[in-house]
Formats: sequence, C-alpha cells, structure tokens
Amino acid sequence: MSMPRDEVQQEIAQAWGTYMAALGKSIALVEKKIEEAKEMAAICTDEWCEATEHVIDDLNNALFSISEPRWLSPEQSMELKKLKRKIYDLYVNYRGVYASVS
Repeated sequence: MSMPRDEVQQEIAQAWGTYMAALGKSIALVEKKIEEAKEMAAICTDEWCEATEHVIDDLNNALFSISEPRWLSPEQSMELKKLKRKIYDLYVNYRGVYASVS
C-alpha cells in the first residue's frame, strides 16, 4: 500500500521544518560563542579557531546543499535565504575575531 502524495509531502515538509529550525538554532549558538570570543580575544586559540571554522563550514555545507522543494512556501524560502545570509555574516564576524588576535 502506498502513501498518497499529499501525505508524503506533509511528512517531508514537517521534517524539513524541523531540520531548518535545528540549523537556525545551531547558527545562533555559534554566533553567541563568537560574540563571547570578541569579549575575550585570548580565547581564540588555534584550536578554538580551527574548531569554530569547521562548525561554520559544516553549517554552510548543510545550508547550501539544500535544494528548495517545489512546494516550499514563500515564507520558508525566505527563511532559507535568511539563514544562508546569516551564515555568511557569521563567517565574516568570525574572521574579524580571528584577525584581531592573529
């Protein structure tokens, strides 16, 4: 017995929403840690910087590997675009912290 197309799309949409929310929370967490690092420039050890850059790269890869489904609402599409912009801004912010201690 197969699932009707609408039911499949609903399941995918729910999973997609959960995934996007998790990415957003992850970006916010990294953003917070980078802001904290600005206050304590000494925290940006080579190990910390390398780990932070890897996390940003992983989030970037996750965001930019997402193919927008046809059924995506305009709001969801805008949210994806905002997250992509935010990860770019996050990297720029990180590079600013990194440069200030290098």
